Amino acid sequence: MSSPTDPLTPPPAPPVDQDPVDPVDPLLPVADRSPAQVANLEFKAKLLMIFMLLLLCGSALYVLYARGAFDATQRLVLIADDSEGVVVGMDLTFSGFPIGRVRRIELAEDGKARILVDVAAKDAHWLRTSSVFTLVRGIVGSPNIRAYTGLLGDPALPDGAVRTVLQGDASAEIPKVISAAKELIDNLNTLTGSSGSVGTSLANLQTLTTRLNGPGGALTVLLGSELEAKKLVATLDRSNALLTKLDGLAAKADAQVFGDKGVMPETRATVVQLNTLLGEARTSLKKVDAVLKDAQAVSSNAKDATADLGALRADVDANLRKIESLVNEINRKWPFARDTEIKLP
Repeated sequence: MSSPTDPLTPPPAPPVDQDPVDPVDPLLPVADRSPAQVANLEFKAKLLMIFMLLLLCGSALYVLYARGAFDATQRLVLIADDSEGVVVGMDLTFSGFPIGRVRRIELAEDGKARILVDVAAKDAHWLRTSSVFTLVRGIVGSPNIRAYTGLLGDPALPDGAVRTVLQGDASAEIPKVISAAKELIDNLNTLTGSSGSVGTSLANLQTLTTRLNGPGGALTVLLGSELEAKKLVATLDRSNALLTKLDGLAAKADAQVFGDKGVMPETRATVVQLNTLLGEARTSLKKVDAVLKDAQAVSSNAKDATADLGALRADVDANLRKIESLVNEINRKWPFARDTEIKLP
């Protein structure tokens, strides 16, 4: 019988229900596998770990590349009174596009904050020597660093340039706004009070509306009292009545003067008769002139001429009496203010 430590004696076989299992393939017992299969498993595990390490390194490099870690940059130093709200990694924007990133924040010897910004070389041409940089803090949200360039034809901003930041804090204006709003509300309360200007104006407006709706209406408002309004209405009524009477008198005057039996037609007929009488008088005077010429030429017939002259004189006198009676009749019918004297030659 051989001893248990004899190398030629194989080890005792384990029980059937306690066979060791393979960690890779639990269904295949380890005793049934070859040494080559076990070696390939270790090699595959090493390859898997190397692949995972390369994947992690590649991901990290891609993230750095995507964030511009390998891009050429230009340093810009911004000086601010304080850097409250500014954090590393904050963007510097130009027209809404990020062109740089905050890399470090330092405290200068004079107590001001130095904000070191890396600007991408491809976007550095947007920054000029005349560019303005602002640090704006809103009421809500983080502050923003912005760049403004008005003249793109100015020289480019050099590397390592130091610029002062113009700061604006909207929350700092809140106390001023509240104070101004409070003052405005106080002024409004003063104006709208019972003794204020607006209150007095509303009371006067109400009084005016009451007067407008009263008996006198707008006349009471214009004249100051209802009594004055009544006087004005009475005066207007009297004026209307007087105008009505004047219209009637004017119609009667038109009928009497220009009517069929008025003064104007009779006056026109009288003037026609007067013109006829004047024509007859003119003819008589011509005859007188002829007789006088005959009297002067023929002195021997003076007696006959004198008799003819007396007859003509009587004739002229008769015509003049007719003219005088017509003129008197005209003056009686139409009293013209004119001189009715007729001068004989």
